[in-house]
Amino acid sequence: MTDFNRFKERIYQTFGLDLNSYKENQLKRRLDNLLSRKQYADYQAFTNYLVSNRSAWHEFLDYLTINVSEFFRDTKMFQSLESKVLPELLQKKSNLKVWSAACSNGCEPYSLAIILEEIAPGRRHQIDATDLDKTILQSAATGVYGADAIRNVTKDRLAKYFILAQGKYQITNQIKTKVNFKQHNLLADEYARGYDLIACRNVTIYFTREAQDKVNSRFAQSLNPGGYLFIGGSETIFNYAELGFEKISPCFYRKK
Repeated sequence: MTDFNRFKERIYQTFGLDLNSYKENQLKRRLDNLLSRKQYADYQAFTNYLVSNRSAWHEFLDYLTINVSEFFRDTKMFQSLESKVLPELLQKKSNLKVWSAACSNGCEPYSLAIILEEIAPGRRHQIDATDLDKTILQSAATGVYGADAIRNVTKDRLAKYFILAQGKYQITNQIKTKVNFKQHNLLADEYARGYDLIACRNVTIYFTREAQDKVNSRFAQSLNPGGYLFIGGSETIFNYAELGFEKISPCFYRKK
């Protein structure tokens, strides 16, 4: 067994994270860069460090999950969501159940909350936001962002839903209280059911094809009939029909 395979096995045994579900070449290249930068002699030394140091494990997760996000990322796709997808869902029911999976720093679920507040105000929508990384979830729950994260936010929305303080943008409680944050491992944990919309964007692109199929199939089970899966602009589900979806437009798949 190679050092890299031993590393993956130890990570799974210790932390329950299945690195075999990530594309191997991509993962190994990134980890080799990390080991070189941190000056670890080999995978064994790095594993020992992660096992003995909780903050190092969280830092590793942060690196692995590439916590880059911003409000209304892919503006055109969010416009489609606002003008077509959500109005269609709201015609069927007044209160929607939404899941932002692998939500990173919270920009995505807060973006969803802002849109729902504007097109269906005063209703009791449920917005669940989950991520593998506990540290990024704590950051998401505080709702404080730098200028990069809010570059796609219109002036009106910025004035209405954010408070500028010391060069940072704090999301208002009006929006913050609409989102429920929780830790969740897409590759291992149970999936809740009854969702009308699931957003999981720019995440499964790092997974193997087998892991992608497993996750997308479980998303299909989690959605109500007619519910939508919203994925990233660089992602495509080629076998959407056999997973129980129909492709409506780029990034949007509807459960049959």
